[in-house]
Amino acid sequence: MSDQTAQERYAALVKALLGHANVTYEPSAQKGFGSSALKTNGKIFAMLDSKGNFVVKLPRPQVDALVAAGQGQRFDPGHGRIMKEWLAVAPTAEVEWLSLAKDALTFVASQG
Repeated sequence: MSDQTAQERYAALVKALLGHANVTYEPSAQKGFGSSALKTNGKIFAMLDSKGNFVVKLPRPQVDALVAAGQGQRFDPGHGRIMKEWLAVAPTAEVEWLSLAKDALTFVASQG
């Protein structure tokens, strides 16, 4: 793990993914869910949450496997309802963000 902050890691990830077809990044001045999200066809697939966790939307079995392996936790947007297709990865976790983001992009794009 490098000494990069979560914001620096995320900025590098955004730069890497903006070349993909239909990927957009329009950070909002507002705080809250999806304010700094990467989207494909208008749907969020990756973002940083308010705690600096990297959050991606993945198929539920993949989220289950990553949680079981200690690679992250199910995302709770703060209202007590755990989102089963969303994985939150701590900024210090030894997980490859770009790989997860590419999986998330493929998954969300396939949902039409």
